[in-house]
Amino acid sequence: MPLEHAILSFLEFKPMSGYDMKKFFDQSVAHFWSATQSHIYKSLEGLEKKGWAAAHVIQQEGKPNRKEYQLTNEGRAELRRWLVTPLPMEPVRQACLIQIFFSHFSSNEEIAALFETRMKDIREQLHILKTVAQAAIDENAKQVGIERARQLWQITLDYGIDYYEFELAWHEKTLKTIRNLPPLTPPQNS
Repeated sequence: MPLEHAILSFLEFKPMSGYDMKKFFDQSVAHFWSATQSHIYKSLEGLEKKGWAAAHVIQQEGKPNRKEYQLTNEGRAELRRWLVTPLPMEPVRQACLIQIFFSHFSSNEEIAALFETRMKDIREQLHILKTVAQAAIDENAKQVGIERARQLWQITLDYGIDYYEFELAWHEKTLKTIRNLPPLTPPQNS
C-alpha cells in the first residue's frame, strides 16, 4: 500500500507522531499524494501490528501523552523491498472528463464555463506548487541535509508542475473546440 510505504519512508528520517506525520505529508508530498489524519493513524496502527513500526509513549506535562512511532528493522527491510519493486500502471480517473464526455445536451457556453473554472483552479494550483510547495521542499531539504533527497523531492515537484502546465495547455487548446461545437440539439421525446 503506498500510504503505508510513504509513512515508512517518513519514519526513516526520524520518529514521529501521527500529528507530526500529517504535518510532514502536507509540507512535502501533498502535491501528488494526500492523506487524512485518520488514514495516517490507521496505517500507523497497521504498521505496528505488522512489526514494521514501533510506538512508544512520551509523557508530557499539561498535555496529553504523545505516541511516537519509529521504523523497525523489519520496516526498513519492507521499505527497501517496496522502493525497488516496479508498480503497476494506474488507470487515469478524471471526473471532469466524465462531465465532458456526457455533455452533449449542455450548451457550448455551459461546457466552456466548466473549462474556464477548471483553468482558474489549475492556475491556482500551479501558483501553490511554484511557491508554497517549492518553499516547503527547500525548507525540508535544509532540515534533512541530504542533497540527494532534495533533488528527488524536486523531481516530484517538477512532475506536478509539468502535469498542471500540460493540463492547462490542453484546456486552452480544447476550449477553442468547445466554443465551435455543432449546435445543441435537444433530446427527442419518445
